[in-house]
Amino acid sequence: MSTDNPWRTLSSRTVYKNPWITVREDQVLCPDGSPGIYGVVETRIATGVVALTEDNQIYLVGQYRYPLNQYSWEIPEGGTDGQEAPLVAIKRELKEEAGLEAAHWEQLGGEIHLSNCISSERAFLYLARGLTECASAPEHTEVLQVRRMPFRECLTMVERGEITDGMTIIAVLRAARILDL
Repeated sequence: MSTDNPWRTLSSRTVYKNPWITVREDQVLCPDGSPGIYGVVETRIATGVVALTEDNQIYLVGQYRYPLNQYSWEIPEGGTDGQEAPLVAIKRELKEEAGLEAAHWEQLGGEIHLSNCISSERAFLYLARGLTECASAPEHTEVLQVRRMPFRECLTMVERGEITDGMTIIAVLRAARILDL
């Protein structure tokens, strides 16, 4: 079976745009040749970090997630600004959200696609160690709680479905394999 693109884009137009997302509507020919539309949400590159202390404590950030209308515990996460590299972005986000800086950084696997049926969003995950505290500076849209817990407890929360954020789940499971915990 071919892995070539079976879709043909006839036209494309932006239907909505704000600083975080662009919604695009494409007129297409579907794989079977019939006409159709495809809506695509374009985003900045997403980043996330498993921040671990020397005794394997992980930092989580709690915040209310407006689209889901619920509170969520997650690893520190954020998007790139402009042409900012993912590692530069997540270093900034770790400092802003959790008030932490790290001496050692390791990428947790390759690029991930978070909702590739409707979104072009790509994400990169990292493991940060050698942590030192600094001043945090959340954005005006964030009301955050920072929580530190044993990594194994966080892993159990992921396995029980108590943590539901996709980037956090992937990052914690990838980190568990590296850490052999």
